[in-house]
Parts: sequence; C-alpha cells; structure tokens
Amino acid sequence: MATPMVLASTARITHLACVDVKGEDAEKFLQGQTSAHAALANGHFAPLTCFCTPKGRMLANAQLLRLSDNHFRLVLSNSLVEPLIAHLKKFAAFYRAELSAPDDVMLFGAATDDASVIADALNLSLQTVTWQQQSDEQGNSALCYPDSVEDETSDRWLFVLTDSAAEHFQADAEPRHWQLSDIRRGLAWLEADQQDQYLPQMLNWEALGGISFKKGCYTGQEVVARAHFRGQVKKRLARGVIEGNEPLEHGANITNAMDKTVGEVVTSAINDSGQVELLTVINTKALEEGELTLENQPLTLCNLPYRIERLDPEQLSQTVPAK
Repeated sequence: MATPMVLASTARITHLACVDVKGEDAEKFLQGQTSAHAALANGHFAPLTCFCTPKGRMLANAQLLRLSDNHFRLVLSNSLVEPLIAHLKKFAAFYRAELSAPDDVMLFGAATDDASVIADALNLSLQTVTWQQQSDEQGNSALCYPDSVEDETSDRWLFVLTDSAAEHFQADAEPRHWQLSDIRRGLAWLEADQQDQYLPQMLNWEALGGISFKKGCYTGQEVVARAHFRGQVKKRLARGVIEGNEPLEHGANITNAMDKTVGEVVTSAINDSGQVELLTVINTKALEEGELTLENQPLTLCNLPYRIERLDPEQLSQTVPAK
C-alpha cells in the first residue's frame, strides 16, 4: 500500500458515526419517523433531521444522506447508533427496510485545502453550500458544513469514506477543532445520555432547517408542530464561554443571580486560549436577564450565527448544486 497522505488540517471524527437504512420501503419508512421530508434527501441535498418520542422529545438528531434509490445513510452521535437502531427496528418490521451500523466507513473533517486534496484523490466534487452532498458509487461522500464563524473564508467538509478510501489519508488535526466549529455554529449533536430530554426547538433545530412543517405525520409531529405554532418553547440553545481547560459534563447546571438553576450544558470543547466553549439550553427569560454562572464562574454569552426563526428545509433544498 502507498504511504498515506498526511493531512495537517484534517481530523478523524470519532464522535460521529453512521446508520444505514436500506430497502424498497426505506424512504417510506423514514418519512414516518423523521422530522425531515425524506424525499428532499436526493443525493445532492442532505437535510438535518431528528427522531422523536410520541411526546416530541428528541431521541437522536442526524443528517440524512441518500446514496442510491433505496439506500439512505444517517450521520449522528456514535453513542446513539445502537439505541436508535434498536428503537427504529420496532417499526421497520412492518416495512421492507433494514437498519445496520456500517463497520467499513471512517469519518474525516477537513478544511478547504485538505478537503480539495481528498476530493481530488477520490474524484469527488466539493459542494460549497451548507448541507450539500456529493457521493460516488463506492459509497464515499463529501458533505459541506457551515464554516467556523471565526474565519468565514474557511469552509469545511465532512467526509464519510469507505475503509479502502480512508486508508490513503492520515489525519493529523485534533477532533476538538471540528467540535469547536460545530459549537460556534450553534449545532449540537445529542448523545445517548441526553435522549428524551429536549424538544427539537430547544436545540434550535427549526432555525437550522432540521424540521419540515410541510410534510405529513411522523412520530412526535403533533407536539413539535404545536410548540411551534403556539410559541410554547420556553427554553433555547445558547452559546457561551467560560475559563477552563476541561470539557464540561452534560447537564452541568447554569444558575442565575438568585442561584436558581435556569439551564444546563449540552456540549462543550476546549479552545486554544484556555477557555471552554459550550452550547447550553437555557430558559429564555434568563437569557434576557443575563448574570449567569457555571462551575462557580461567570458564563459569558456569545452570539449565535443564525436567527431563531423557522427555516424550511424545502427552501434550503432549492439551491442548485455545483456541477
């Protein structure tokens, strides 16, 4: 085997993994379970989506790719792969659809220069609009992700590669930089210990285009729609930073000036300045009041790079992919 190409700004992404959904009824099956309109996953547009309980609480959030007519792939937290498969198999039994966790794929996160190297080596074209997808017949995919905010000229791509393709590359960057980029973009991926805790809107999922309000029913749809149309979401995802050099535990309490718990940590990562950047779900009134504390330190709130308003995936899917 040839010596792998060393990619200094590419990270091996191990906190995310994949679930494959295959079969003649794969699209029909997914349509009844996910917040995305499954038909929008057309091989070019890869919508965000989520899976909910009947009470509208999230069991997992993911990105939905289509690799062929009867083959869909979900990218989600690695800790949720087995729990989600176990949950969905209860419904898949009534469809010609099979679920599995592919053991022959690896994920890489790359910035512009390295992404071009990977794409050229695999003869993939890099799409330049967020959530666009390019895949080949071997099952390799390149997904355009929102930039890192701090450097808006630096796009980034998530590569989902077969083992035979991945062996040609050596990723030398730290995965925390990819996680920091997601945090700075206000994009939180649920993990297994966070199941059944949040409405999708509490993670700003409709503001990211992860909920279709124009599709038919899916598990939890009635509750999710009611919360949207009646304005009943009292907690929202917020971005913040504190001093520190260790990631925070999920659920770490955020308190207000009255020492009352008003929020909790969803995800966090260490930056290069000795700080912990995080996403947290906080009571909306507490966000307006400020003076928040976490781990006995002041929590500094940062702006999110998007508005808290509905963004329809149907609108996002209209972007014409690059040839």
